[in-house]
Amino acid sequence: MHMADALVSPAVGISLWAAGAAVTAYSARQSGKELSEQKIPLMGVMGAFVFAVQMINFAIPGTGSSGHLGGGLLLAVLLGSHAGFLVMTSILMIQALLFADGGLLALGCNVINLAFFPCYIAYPLIYRPIVGKNPSKLRLVLGVSLAAVMGLQLGATGVVLETVFSGITELPLQTFAWFMLPIHLVIGLVEAAVTTVVLLYIWREMPELLKGESVQVHSEKRSLKRLVIAVLIAAVLMSGALSWFASERPDGLEWAILQTAGHAELQNSSWLHETLAQWQQRLALLADYQTRPAADVLEKTPNSPVDLDTSAAGITGVILVLAIVGIVGAGCHLLAKGSAN
Repeated sequence: MHMADALVSPAVGISLWAAGAAVTAYSARQSGKELSEQKIPLMGVMGAFVFAVQMINFAIPGTGSSGHLGGGLLLAVLLGSHAGFLVMTSILMIQALLFADGGLLALGCNVINLAFFPCYIAYPLIYRPIVGKNPSKLRLVLGVSLAAVMGLQLGATGVVLETVFSGITELPLQTFAWFMLPIHLVIGLVEAAVTTVVLLYIWREMPELLKGESVQVHSEKRSLKRLVIAVLIAAVLMSGALSWFASERPDGLEWAILQTAGHAELQNSSWLHETLAQWQQRLALLADYQTRPAADVLEKTPNSPVDLDTSAAGITGVILVLAIVGIVGAGCHLLAKGSAN
């Protein structure tokens, strides 16, 4: 659901850039007060994990479309709304700048749709009231399911409204919404299932993470260090190998545009669009999750899914997200600690 610049007018893009920047400043200030030093490594590896998960598009049968997980709810549950928002925003920035995944003008829209809605709406207003302070398996499943679906529906609705307010006449409100909301309902159900599986595993291994209690780095039965290593290994495996099997079908947003407008890509319409597109082309050294230009990438071996170029780009992204999110988390923690003193 990463929006391209052509879907957004300069007025809408700049306005949501400002909104996203304001929420980012607020979340950075608040997360520093709430985030314990022990959780900073978890913050980094969860960012890497969500980045890797987003590389894997799954086909949606009977539609010709595909989808990928958002991950915002998972981040919010494990890290809290503020830190979860910061991690997702960092991922979106890296994707836009280095991988050309989502436009630069549309970055504020993507932050609101993919980070703000799950972290500041779906998590505190749906997940937390249902799950409570002492989760049970049933409440956890119900809370995750409703929050994941609502988060995706809010994001999809945000995309529709942002294009309407941008004056994109090729995507009329009613028709575009008719395709966007149902396809993202399906994607939301898949996200709910995957997020539930991950959280049930963590609940079994380290229930204190889901209760908001302090965690111990070392423990005989449960170890945050062991969990961090396991999540990091999973991120490397997904970005380095499972990404080979990602569906090449258009994602839910591209599919909805295709169904509505008759073509999957819209044309940039202003000098600002063109200028930002040129900047992104220069900055995105790993565009389309490849380490080389598409024209230079060798074809895969027949009947083999192996794509070492995608693996290299994915693992590079995992390392960058891990490092940058870790720096962001440590910086927020130090600033909060300094202001407290």
